[in-house]
Amino acid sequence: MGELLAAPAEAAGGLAVYGALAVDGSAPASTRQALVDSGVPSRLAAKDPTLWGPEAAADARAGLGWLDTHRRSRELLPQLAELTAELADLDHVVLAGMGGSSLAPEVIARTTGRPLTVLDTTDPGQVRAALADRLARTVVVLASKSGTTVETDSHRRAYRQAFLDAGLTEAEAGRHFVVVTDPGSPLEAVAAELGAITVLADPEVGGRFSALTAFGVVPCALAGVPVADLLDQAEAFAASLDRVDGNPGLALGAALAAAATAGRDKVALVPDGTGVEGLGDWLEQLLAESTGKGGQGILPVVVESPDSPGLTGTDVLTVSYGGALAAGDLPGTGTAPDVAVNGPLGAQFLAWEYATAVAATVLGVDPFDQPNVTESKEHTAAILAEGPPPAPAPSSVEGAIEVYAPPGAPGDLAGALRHLLGGLGDEGFLAVTAYLDRHADADAARLRPLLAEVTGRPVTFGWGPRYLHSTGQYHKGGPQVGSFLQVTGTVDVDLPVPGKPYSFGELQAAQAAGDRRALAGRERPLLRLHLTERSAGLAQLLDAVGSLRA
Repeated sequence: MGELLAAPAEAAGGLAVYGALAVDGSAPASTRQALVDSGVPSRLAAKDPTLWGPEAAADARAGLGWLDTHRRSRELLPQLAELTAELADLDHVVLAGMGGSSLAPEVIARTTGRPLTVLDTTDPGQVRAALADRLARTVVVLASKSGTTVETDSHRRAYRQAFLDAGLTEAEAGRHFVVVTDPGSPLEAVAAELGAITVLADPEVGGRFSALTAFGVVPCALAGVPVADLLDQAEAFAASLDRVDGNPGLALGAALAAAATAGRDKVALVPDGTGVEGLGDWLEQLLAESTGKGGQGILPVVVESPDSPGLTGTDVLTVSYGGALAAGDLPGTGTAPDVAVNGPLGAQFLAWEYATAVAATVLGVDPFDQPNVTESKEHTAAILAEGPPPAPAPSSVEGAIEVYAPPGAPGDLAGALRHLLGGLGDEGFLAVTAYLDRHADADAARLRPLLAEVTGRPVTFGWGPRYLHSTGQYHKGGPQVGSFLQVTGTVDVDLPVPGKPYSFGELQAAQAAGDRRALAGRERPLLRLHLTERSAGLAQLLDAVGSLRA
């Protein structure tokens, strides 16, 4: 990691970026100067759709509204005030959405300390727990840009049935739903059938850029967040977007691109503990899905804390984020990140969106499409329609873990793990994907720092199917240097999806199998571990990984 300058490299609108000039200056030629010479700052601020080449122009033309969507979102404020007052008795807000429809609201709620239940899973245990929590006081925000998201549709069906089973009439149940979707989407029609209130989102903004649209502000306003503050923060920062100097977004984008093109294409995202919580989870989708395609990409590695393993490496750029305008050592580490991005959350959203779009111009990728996201979805749909393929026999069964080792690997648990980790090389990364209960099986997240310590390589962690809407694009479309550890678990008590021929457990299993099929088509190393008893299996797996440190 580098040493930050005492003064901000770039500052505007309450946000400062430290260290970016040093990263760019370490490249053979200045990436920032090349961007300035090409007129990128003014062209991007003016929504020039040709910045990413002719093939990307159509996507860009339809997706650059995020540059000023915070202004249009102000028009929603009176409606949100009325909605909040009308639903004041429903004080338990559940957000049913995936990817761009849920990640930003979760960050906003965590940062502002407001309660928001995010339901972005198909795990039957986690869904059942949500359904049992304060149902009579629950308002469910159904959020889907396309209106066809299978997880969100399943959540709608489950909650509607739960409300009816609790004795509510159809009309009374409809009052417990608020729908956020694009104009004309299938979900808009479903909302009308439910009798639910609908808030239409900005159709000129793609999902991962939608933090300051209705997808971000509606659930957060219902949860008590003063969302106008976020819009004010973005507005204060927006004045810098067309500048050559005093443009933190440009400095950050140039640093990301300069590092990536020089071989530092993994970005460790670490919170500095100064008031912005969980931003890395939102950045993970923004960076991975925007840049991870055509064999190119920047891999985001969300690190738990400044003293967690995984911040360093010859191919790693360490970027901290926080709310306080200060630069220096990361707390408790005695070392400084390469780049620090500090400022209020509304400005953070806009700065990172801008920087990502800037970096994409250098990498030569379309930041607004996601060509490989549909692969796992299509495989999932096929498995649900055709039935699961014949289950292979595990290569071994040890305690509460069934081991499904990849070809050529030892069949035992320790041997299969060593084989997978030993194949990472000097450029590879390990992605841990867990199709489990994010709350009841929370210990699974401990695998990331443990494996990062063991391997000394970048290790990411994602809950399935949540990560399919995030890093899943990078896994298939980015540099094919990833190895994968998939963890699944036995479902003890399943939950039907009302009106569908499958259950939540069957949908979850199909999503895991669909992703395995997509990765197999790329011949990527994949070790699947199935926990026949989740708690015992996780404890056993953590012990097995810990023993590899010896």
